[in-house]
Amino acid sequence: MQEKAVIKTLKEELNFSDESVIKLRNFSQMLIIANQKHNLISKSTEMDIWNRHILDSAQLVKYINFNKGSLADFGTGAGFPGLVLAIFNKNSDFHVKLFEKSPVKRKFLEDVIRKCNIRAEVLSNIYENKVEADIIVCRAFKKLDETIQVSREIVKKPFKLILFKGENAQIELNKASKKENYDYKLENSITNNKSKIVIINYN
Repeated sequence: MQEKAVIKTLKEELNFSDESVIKLRNFSQMLIIANQKHNLISKSTEMDIWNRHILDSAQLVKYINFNKGSLADFGTGAGFPGLVLAIFNKNSDFHVKLFEKSPVKRKFLEDVIRKCNIRAEVLSNIYENKVEADIIVCRAFKKLDETIQVSREIVKKPFKLILFKGENAQIELNKASKKENYDYKLENSITNNKSKIVIINYN
């Protein structure tokens, strides 16, 4: 799916504003330029950045209530999905925190946030910070059972965990649920018919 088609989906199906789309364009342009020097995303995905990275991240807005609370992205990398969600967010009281251990990637994220006027905070390793969030998102952080364990240890209050997983999502969930029972939902990804979005609520 090319840029024009993705933007149509962003506006018509996910309610991204014209202002947000402009910021996404600027973000993607900065990423392509920075990626020539640093390995922020796989070079093979640059030509499909709008579908593979931006729309893939943006679809999470369907499962997030931006009217209250805060969101933390564990291992945000080049800003997916957290920075895309921060661009969508219109509520100044809803805080987005991007956790990334790589100094190079943190510097890139800070540059984008400053130049594109995005409300988001960049932080280092999750183990070096106090994490308070109502929603945790992860795109390429750890295996599912490890992510569940880490998030439970770090975030003490009730929260929603949203993860991207491939075609083995149900197998990973079955394995993780042997250690602990929890309520979850599996949603189909709009960018890949083999991929799933896992949503777990912890009370």
